[in-house]
Amino acid sequence: MQQVDIKDLIYLNNAASTWPKPPCVLDAVAQASSLPYLESGRTTLEGLISYPDEGRGALASFFHTGDPHEWIFTSNATDSLNILIHGFAAGKKSPFHVITTELEHNSVIRPLLALKKAGKISLSIIPADSGGHIQPDLICEAITPETRLAVINHGSNVTGAVQDISEICRILHDEELFSIIDGSQTAGQIPIQLSKIPVDAFVFTGHKYLFGIPGTGGFFIRTPESVLSLHQGGTGFDSASPDHPTEMPARFEAGTPNFPGIAALTAGLGYISDIGFDQICRHLEEMSCYLSERLSDLDAVTLYTPNPETPIFSFNITGVDPDDIGMILGRKYHIVTRTGLHCAPWIHQRLTRGLGCVRMSLSFLNTMEQCRFVADSIEELVV
Repeated sequence: MQQVDIKDLIYLNNAASTWPKPPCVLDAVAQASSLPYLESGRTTLEGLISYPDEGRGALASFFHTGDPHEWIFTSNATDSLNILIHGFAAGKKSPFHVITTELEHNSVIRPLLALKKAGKISLSIIPADSGGHIQPDLICEAITPETRLAVINHGSNVTGAVQDISEICRILHDEELFSIIDGSQTAGQIPIQLSKIPVDAFVFTGHKYLFGIPGTGGFFIRTPESVLSLHQGGTGFDSASPDHPTEMPARFEAGTPNFPGIAALTAGLGYISDIGFDQICRHLEEMSCYLSERLSDLDAVTLYTPNPETPIFSFNITGVDPDDIGMILGRKYHIVTRTGLHCAPWIHQRLTRGLGCVRMSLSFLNTMEQCRFVADSIEELVV
């Protein structure tokens, strides 16, 4: 994209990472970077903010869980999924069966395929229906006596479809199967009350719809004993022991935390809570309905999910390469999108025959004025 004034950009790549960040988030990063860091066991300094403790408390409140120590900080959702998937497999002495879906991101696909190639798992991939949803009955049908794990995408980064994780996790819980839910695309966009969902592990990332900065993520885990720790190192306590602690949250954490990142995440959670999900959902729905109606009226536009449940619009224009569409939107109209396979090759095999598409993804900080300009610009390209 040619050099443009940043204020002229219309940023529609929020499914990758949200921009702009709320001022309170940027302020939190600046404050955390300017003050000495405080973490129990690693300093004699007292009286400043313990960012990990504050962040865990904010996560427990935001997602409606109990003990804040059930929340683990990692560098991103990919890191979290690798810890959970490989850590669960490491605790199994013989090969077992895993259920997943065709909607998954490479952060799920690649760890599972690595285990499959190593002969440690067999794998069932559940297809989505025409609306992008996984039918719970198909989960039931895929369960075998050897099934031990299911990894399910909560919200697709290609279709915008949201799965009924309450029902899916209920089925898995009743069968005593370990469930991992990837909430990368839903955390911050829709209310999630984990106290009402029998999920074993829920993964989030900080830099998307929680409005944090890159380098932060984590997971909630209800049964930590089900997953072996893959990280060992300093924790700030019990330093004389050669063994890594088994207590939470140190069980899955080692080394110095990302203090500015955790501070940003905590501020992002507070920002969303202050606005409230009612207002967030109303604004996202208004923008989504408008774009859906405008794009659906264009014969040359193939809109893969006309009515997404999260504001993601994946489309192609007849006879035009998606990379060219993205380049034109960027250079001529200063609209930032993402083209290609979006790190989700399985769903693209069905939707685009593996050719990819253009994806526009909105956040709460986009505006109706921007949506009107985007719709007008795409209409100008095809009419």
